[in-house]
Amino acid sequence: MNTRSIRFRLTVWYAGLLAGLLLLFGASTYFGLKQYLSWSLKESLSKQARQIGETFLIDVHVSGEGYVIEEIKEHYAPELNNRYVRVTRANSSVLYASGKPEEGSFDPSLLPVLSKPVNQEETREEHLPGGELLIYTLPFTARDGGRFLIEVGAPYGQVENVLHGLLLTLALGLPLTVVLAISGGYLLMRRALSPVDAITRSAEQITLRNLSRRLPVANTGDELERLSLSLNRMIARLEESIQHIRRFTADASHELRTPLTVLRGELEAMAARKQHDADLGETVGSALEETERLTKIVESLLTISRLDAGEAQMERAKFDLAELTASTTEHMRLLAEDRNIGLECQTKEPVEIEGDRARLRQVVVNLLDNAIKYTPEGGLVQLKVGAASGHAVLEVADNGTGIPAEALPHLFERFYRVDKARSRQMGGAGLGLAIVKAIVTAHGGEIKVESTDGRGSHFRVELPLADSDAEKNDEKL
Repeated sequence: MNTRSIRFRLTVWYAGLLAGLLLLFGASTYFGLKQYLSWSLKESLSKQARQIGETFLIDVHVSGEGYVIEEIKEHYAPELNNRYVRVTRANSSVLYASGKPEEGSFDPSLLPVLSKPVNQEETREEHLPGGELLIYTLPFTARDGGRFLIEVGAPYGQVENVLHGLLLTLALGLPLTVVLAISGGYLLMRRALSPVDAITRSAEQITLRNLSRRLPVANTGDELERLSLSLNRMIARLEESIQHIRRFTADASHELRTPLTVLRGELEAMAARKQHDADLGETVGSALEETERLTKIVESLLTISRLDAGEAQMERAKFDLAELTASTTEHMRLLAEDRNIGLECQTKEPVEIEGDRARLRQVVVNLLDNAIKYTPEGGLVQLKVGAASGHAVLEVADNGTGIPAEALPHLFERFYRVDKARSRQMGGAGLGLAIVKAIVTAHGGEIKVESTDGRGSHFRVELPLADSDAEKNDEKL
């Protein structure tokens, strides 16, 4: 997973979490404000009702009902303040009732006089054509024992207007806040993860051939810096271990060459002196064959180790891979004819590459020899050379025994043989394809294989085209 997908997933998670939290905050704010405004309105109506009773109705038998009416009008002006006030006597007759408010938000004449007795304060909601009216009702007893019912109301629409304003603000503000927060969060994550991008790019470029390279260290003082340092130390340890292995392989191969050469010379001299002894001659001949086989293995190991270490001498020059493949095929045609195997080489046009001609000829020889060995009599081996996507392509296909699927991942490993007994009989040591891969890799190329057990194999080698050919190929594409 690359950092772009990580940023996208983190942004999605961050956006979802932020949107959920903001929605939760908005909902709690809305319902909290609704409860507070409702409570505040009830408290205001309750306070007004108590003031009317304790200030004006308390001594109504002394001041008179007209005084009460005038004082309510003067101090509360229900019509102007969009309020509803009604004072009812104990016999349900109305002492005072406010008129229709100037705003026309409700019509008080539509409110019926309460017929049932009210013994304690209460709040009720009345639904009128103009909207909902919240009414606070307070039973009140004057000094002379007269009983009254004070009703003070206000339209609930003013609370709803505030809530609607809040909803509009949330509807407009929350998406904008989310967008700004997501944009800012994405930029911050992009900046925070940019060192990860650099580390990823550098890590993908490190191979066995350039283990001396190191990952960039982000000087952030956090876990990312410690991770970079830890990975660099790990790469250093891997480099040291691989260098030890390479030096051991090269040194072992080099040291084995001398005794093998001496042994071979002594065996050849012994064979020349003991020609009259048939049994001894046969034994010496067999020893010479095994010595020759060991010499080839050692030479192959030395070649692979040098190629892996980048120490192999390669004479790079521009040449035609198609011509090299065609000439190599002709040289090996006799080997194929001896086994009654058809050999076809298709090279339509020159394919210029730059590399070591002798090394790449060895690639063609090894692949072709491998195909001929594992193709039964009457079979066919085909070679094709062409150019595609800025690369020279060499294909070697046969209709031979094929390779089992479980063996494909290990095919280019050293000393790996699919059928060990059969490979040994044919003189194989399991190093031919390892050498091919090492040479191709040293030339900046890639080798792939496709095979079906019992139906043949198909090897594909891709090598960089020479500069001029690569430009021509890009123009064609």
